[in-house]
Amino acid sequence: MAVNTPAVVLGAGINGVGVARSLASAGVPVWLLDSDARRPEMHTRAAKPVMVRSLHGETLVEELTYIATTHFAGTRPVLFLTQEESVKTVSHHRDQLSALYRFSLPTIGLVDALQHKEGFQRLAERLGSPIPPLVHVCSLADLPAIESLRYPVVIKPGVRHTEYSRQFKKAYRADSAEAAAELIRRILTVMSDVVVQEWIEGPDSSIYFCLQYVGRQGRVVASFTGQKIRSWPPQVGGTASCVSAPEVHEKLSAMTAEFFQAAGVIGMASMEYKRDVRTNEFLMVEPTVGRTDYQEEVATLNGVNLPYAAWCSELDHVVPEPVLNDRPVVWRVRSEDMQSAAAQGQSLMQGYPRGSRVTDALWRWEDPMPSLWENGRRVRDALHRRTSKMLGGSSIKGSKS
Repeated sequence: MAVNTPAVVLGAGINGVGVARSLASAGVPVWLLDSDARRPEMHTRAAKPVMVRSLHGETLVEELTYIATTHFAGTRPVLFLTQEESVKTVSHHRDQLSALYRFSLPTIGLVDALQHKEGFQRLAERLGSPIPPLVHVCSLADLPAIESLRYPVVIKPGVRHTEYSRQFKKAYRADSAEAAAELIRRILTVMSDVVVQEWIEGPDSSIYFCLQYVGRQGRVVASFTGQKIRSWPPQVGGTASCVSAPEVHEKLSAMTAEFFQAAGVIGMASMEYKRDVRTNEFLMVEPTVGRTDYQEEVATLNGVNLPYAAWCSELDHVVPEPVLNDRPVVWRVRSEDMQSAAAQGQSLMQGYPRGSRVTDALWRWEDPMPSLWENGRRVRDALHRRTSKMLGGSSIKGSKS
């Protein structure tokens, strides 16, 4: 039994450190790779930090090949991905990299389709999955089609786009076709790939997610269902806090497994849902394939260690049965959860289940350095801004004297 087979986690950040901690808690040796040495998560006790020149593209392939041949000759570590661009790169170079690492991915065509919101939409519609109508806008000529939608709508980029991220928010809500068209016109000057989808009514706590690992034979190895408490920014942002949702696990786990099996998804995957408060129906929002989810660690904290289940599955080991907690564990990004609560006039603990235990995404008593580095960086940045402002003020005063 290859108990010492390491795991290589590609991409630090909150996602990566959560995966590293999950694996380390099960005794798996972990290497954490990132292209930014300044990331606080690279100082975790749970993993050996390794700098690489890039997390995507040909450079990533070169780096992974070098690491495998110089440090893991004959071992084939289990590879964990945390970012979409990394998934795309590994997917398109799978023949070369699968000789060096263990990982499971859907076909190249399916990965590409599910990484695009319109590609997922058309597949979900073909499979008869519950999903709101969507219009794909690539040019001004496509704008009349958005008038067929029921408003309000949510407006997003079709795929992740660097220039879009610099100038726009992750997503927008528009209450009329006129407001949507005005925003889309501005976005089209930056990227010609916009999706407009009917809004699902409900607060952030109406958003649920099912995290799974699907084995090479298409069988669900492990499954966990969670519920958002808050997002940042509210309604259109990423997860600020979340918790387990055992009351809907059976239903959403079955829906997710049915979709993934019909589509041919294997490996690490998840599906986000939102329950429409008007109908109480769960509607699909978007999938994640080939990588861990941002809040993946919430599953481990609640007794379902998905990264370890994936590690066991890739090595053909028996996957241990989950040991569920008596008390639910809330996973939160404290700073974002505080901002979200304040923006909505809520107390920080509002929405947390009674009797739950709260765990911060970064701070841990047993692994304090990532949080200490993050706090130190914030202090340095604040001092730098204050110093720059003071020097700027001094130079202005000096120029007038």
